[in-house]
Amino acid sequence: MKTLQHLLIASSIALSTLSLHAQQTRWSLNEEGHISWQPQQSEKHQDHIEMSGKRVSVVLRYGVENGKFTLNKSMVWPLLRTIPNNTHASLMRRYNWDLIDMVNVNGYAFTSEQVESIQLKGMLKVISNYNEGRRGQWKLIREYFPSTEQPALVENYQIINTDTKALAIELPYIRQKSLTDPQKGVTGSFCIETLTDKSGHFIVQPGDTLQFGAVLTAYKEGESAPQLDVKKEKELRQALVGELMGKLVLETPDPTIDRMFAFSKIRSCESIYETKGGPMHGPGGESYYAAIWANDQAEYINPFFPFVGYAYGNASALNSYQHFARFMNDEWKPIPSSIIAEGIDIWNGAGDRGDGAMIAYGAARYALARGNKQEAETLWPLIEWCLEYCRRQLNEHGVVASDSDELEGRFPSGEANLCTSSLYYDALRSASYLCKELGKSGASKYLKQASTLRKNMEAYFGAKVEGFDTYAYYEGNDILRSWICIPLTVGIDERAEGTIQALFSPRLWTKDGLLTQAGSETFWDRSTLYALRGVYAVGATEKATEFMKKYSATRLLGDHVPYAIEAWPEGSQRHLSAESALYARIITEGIFGIRPTGFKSFTLTPRLPQEWPHMSLKKIHAFDSCFNVEVKRLNNGKLEVLVTQYNKSKKYIIKEGETLKISL
Repeated sequence: MKTLQHLLIASSIALSTLSLHAQQTRWSLNEEGHISWQPQQSEKHQDHIEMSGKRVSVVLRYGVENGKFTLNKSMVWPLLRTIPNNTHASLMRRYNWDLIDMVNVNGYAFTSEQVESIQLKGMLKVISNYNEGRRGQWKLIREYFPSTEQPALVENYQIINTDTKALAIELPYIRQKSLTDPQKGVTGSFCIETLTDKSGHFIVQPGDTLQFGAVLTAYKEGESAPQLDVKKEKELRQALVGELMGKLVLETPDPTIDRMFAFSKIRSCESIYETKGGPMHGPGGESYYAAIWANDQAEYINPFFPFVGYAYGNASALNSYQHFARFMNDEWKPIPSSIIAEGIDIWNGAGDRGDGAMIAYGAARYALARGNKQEAETLWPLIEWCLEYCRRQLNEHGVVASDSDELEGRFPSGEANLCTSSLYYDALRSASYLCKELGKSGASKYLKQASTLRKNMEAYFGAKVEGFDTYAYYEGNDILRSWICIPLTVGIDERAEGTIQALFSPRLWTKDGLLTQAGSETFWDRSTLYALRGVYAVGATEKATEFMKKYSATRLLGDHVPYAIEAWPEGSQRHLSAESALYARIITEGIFGIRPTGFKSFTLTPRLPQEWPHMSLKKIHAFDSCFNVEVKRLNNGKLEVLVTQYNKSKKYIIKEGETLKISL
């Protein structure tokens, strides 16, 4: 691997026109932990962001045109089920209604808005100035966020008198209610209600502030409308955001990566719904709620939850695996790809996507990182069943056959694909560690199976594709695919050099990250995020950091912010939740190289970029502990690693690329 950096530096010349461009960023960081955008007077721009609570999700399509703020509210109520009660059967409505259109100041409507700034940090905040001449001048602050517990979008407003004279403000009394078609609801009609928390006539003196709010909620006909206190709801939302940003804290010399990581925890963890089937993490995107998938939940996000220490996230992870466990069977039929409609139905429209490998991979990593023996015992039958299912799916070449992969037939995947076998390989390794922790036999058997599989994967998938010594994604594949990165993330590095050259070549890498297939126009962030994690994992730190910086600046501060996205052109670059977890795992598993090996143990392979003198990951909650990892470069080129738990530290001095075995 000593030649890897040399080869990658040489290949970077070809990337000058197709790397993620150092664009003019629209947004900027501020000291309060927000990102903010200060629109120019003639600037016109639109964007969208999804935010979620336990009973609601909202996609806000917002922007500025001629100085005026524009907003469309796309509401999703996952627990209000529509007919047919399938994957997409959440009650959804879009509204352009704006309370400010009905507010009157000194006898006139608002007309002269100039947006001063828009801010994001777990809520959308808009600050605007109004100068109506002799009719008065004031500042308006709007805040939009989902209720943490109730099925409602909450809107909080402040009018600050910046004039030298008092303002006479009239607030309307609003309580609007509509009923949906009873034939289209699982339980009949739903009530959708908009109401304000304050109305009447108010005199606001210079320098004083008038605060008022509104909520947009929905509930089953015959039930009482939720009672919400706007001020209290804001406090609850801020507390949740503060909790998530205050755990698993990344500190590096790159503030953009630090902030993107902090924001990724918000989007990862907020999208969990309190269904009748228990807490269910959902991707979102105005499509995927009150349901779980073997990829998004079992594979992508569940192994990350223990690191954050978010109890509700851990509960949703355990709940999802228990739902999948309901479908273990003696006939060795595949587990469904998705369990939908609050747990009462399934979806398996793409056949076996390698779901058994996804579940085994995620459940085993989750169990180790969680560090809870009782939970691990609960999950072991599912892990064991999925591993045996995969073993039974081995073809004559010794790799795992499946009907499709997680792209569900959007692109060809052959009878056996590289992704499924890679996940199975990692799951076998994790299972060997779990056997030792649980006192079960089988550790050596799983390690032997993993060793054999690795050799079979090299023989079956290893190939020269478009001139690169990398992998054919499936037998007969002669076009580069983004998922050739998967082996790098699970410690398979035999073809690391050629694979990294292929990933960062103009055939795959674009200004938007990796193309799904060379020559296409389709990109999915998930493959870019896996690739960056894998490139760090095999030690190409400088190359990974170059693209990590550009990707982070684009997603956090560019034209569509502030989270990782799903895909394009499919889905209009939705902020699906699990993609944010994949971003976070670049840091935990890629840059810091944390690989769970037991309930209280892990290997640590820090990848400190040359331009960073230090980095730290603090308040890590994995392995049933809370600890910090700090890394800094010494004058002799070696790394000092400090692991601190319960105010007790242990120091290690290692060479670049060296792996530590840590026991807490």
